[in-house]
Amino acid sequence: MDKATLGRTGLQVTKLSYGAMEIRGPRVWSGRPLEDTDADRILNAVLDSGINLIDTSYDYGRSEELIGRFISHRRDEFILATKCGCCVTDRGDHDETSHIWTRDNLLHNIDTSLQRLKTDYVDVWQLHGPTPQQAEEGALVDVLKEIQATGKVRYIGVSSYLPNLPPFVDWGTFDTFQLPYSALEREHEDWVTKAAATGAGIIVRGGVGQGEPGIGRGSEDRWNAWEQAKLDDLLEHGEQRTGFLLRFTLSHPSMTTTIVGTKNPVHLAENLRYAELGPLPSDVYEEAKKRLDAIGRTAVGI
Repeated sequence: MDKATLGRTGLQVTKLSYGAMEIRGPRVWSGRPLEDTDADRILNAVLDSGINLIDTSYDYGRSEELIGRFISHRRDEFILATKCGCCVTDRGDHDETSHIWTRDNLLHNIDTSLQRLKTDYVDVWQLHGPTPQQAEEGALVDVLKEIQATGKVRYIGVSSYLPNLPPFVDWGTFDTFQLPYSALEREHEDWVTKAAATGAGIIVRGGVGQGEPGIGRGSEDRWNAWEQAKLDDLLEHGEQRTGFLLRFTLSHPSMTTTIVGTKNPVHLAENLRYAELGPLPSDVYEEAKKRLDAIGRTAVGI
């Protein structure tokens, strides 16, 4: 599989990466039931396929624990990214997630994450969606760098989105940005380029629109754009919609890798097949953007 350099980190990552939120289990955000054998199977299948970046978070239910249990013995085969600033509260039949933007909580997050993941370090440690004001009030970048100096974290990043994103880009302090982007969600299209210009690596989330409604977790509202833009006209014979979306995301010249999550080995194989095809032909990519522009699904200006 094609690899790219994750910005100034110098890490060589596969263009398709694995989003481990899908193995969070049912206690968080109405996740689907998950057997340990399912997690074991999909995580090892991911590594066997050659994917070398796995993205998770402190608040992704059982995700970190399962990664530690089933693939920590293969730690030298993958780059590990997780997130911080999170808090999980047991509410009986489910867990409630929130954020606490303090040094003490980030220290708790990293030590707990490392214990769960059964590793001495994470490669990329990301703030999980603070506002710039929260980051400044908590001196969060200083905390990230403090923990980075201990060796528990190799590189620091932020998972963000508009309208919070611009100050984080302007600071120029993050090694990576995790941003939402797909053909159906183009608001950050130009911001992917601007963030990459700071020297940061770009990790795209939502690159397949979270999957078609009824098959994946994508919303009807998001996927209405597909019908309105008549993107079916641009599909190659036998090409699936999610495959087209994945290749559209891979066509952005400034993205580094895109996270796609699944607990189904068949879906993983399909994602791999389309990722190996690479970006869309340039004329198809431009035509898709033209059609999406026409229905108002456009990039937000900088």
